[in-house]
Amino acid sequence: FFQKTLTAVKNWFTLFGWSKGQNPISIPYSLRRDVCEVQMTSSQAKFFKRNLGKDTVYDMLFHLSGQLLPGITSSQSLPLDPVERVLQLHCQHSALLAFLKSQGAYLPHVLPEFLFEPDDYKKWIKVQTVLKGDVKHSGIFSNENILILKDSVFETMRKRAWTDVLLQVYKVFVLPRVSSRNVTDLFSLESMQNMPRINLEPLSSNIYSPYERTILTCLNKHYETNRKTVWKDCQKGGVPPMRWIVNFDRDLLDGLVLAAQLAAYCPYLIATHFVRMYTNPRTPEQFLHNCLILVNAMHAVRLAIDIKV
Repeated sequence: FFQKTLTAVKNWFTLFGWSKGQNPISIPYSLRRDVCEVQMTSSQAKFFKRNLGKDTVYDMLFHLSGQLLPGITSSQSLPLDPVERVLQLHCQHSALLAFLKSQGAYLPHVLPEFLFEPDDYKKWIKVQTVLKGDVKHSGIFSNENILILKDSVFETMRKRAWTDVLLQVYKVFVLPRVSSRNVTDLFSLESMQNMPRINLEPLSSNIYSPYERTILTCLNKHYETNRKTVWKDCQKGGVPPMRWIVNFDRDLLDGLVLAAQLAAYCPYLIATHFVRMYTNPRTPEQFLHNCLILVNAMHAVRLAIDIKV
């Protein structure tokens, strides 16, 4: 499950996370490296500078949120001294996490050092041990015991940390773009009268946010209003029955719900693609058949989101 989540996150941010178009990323390697990667301006330079040709996570945040992290620029310089460098990186990661939390992100389990490169993490442990009693740096270190992770454990932890950071970025900057302005009007439609309503109140669910529940409401609306039209001449079954869509995994497995969404905006896909779907799939082969048709329909309308069946 985690690997599928990581792949989905990587694909979305590769396609939509950057102002200049697609920017292939790997989690956490490229994000972590591009924050830390630096080059010397000369052999005697006092500071390292990040390669300005590469976008960083700070550029991504500015693109998605329109906000700059306080005190941090995309061309941030890093000190040449290893100790000062790791301290500055820790401050930058702390600022990143503090900024996301101030926007509503939930990241209590992610420490700034979990976003480090492995070598920087090792340096951080040494620096923390040596400087913890130094008054000059006392504000940087917590009063808790030093958390020392083995290399393999740290690799797992930092991959999870970067994945969770990106998921929270999506939660606080992308999902809020979903508007619930017209949702209340959906249930005034005659076809929706017998459909249970999804409560959009913030405290009504501890699983889905109000924005996600708005999307579920729209999925229900388009499926219910289009199912009889899309599959009235179905070649592999009759009109599918009414259903209440309450999640984003099991209820979407057969492809019918997403096909109904596409048909709402691209009705010409009904005759060319959707009439060939199984409306009551039973076997894995039939589920795969439906998903292949759905992906082909997306390709037909140039909806290039790198979906693989």
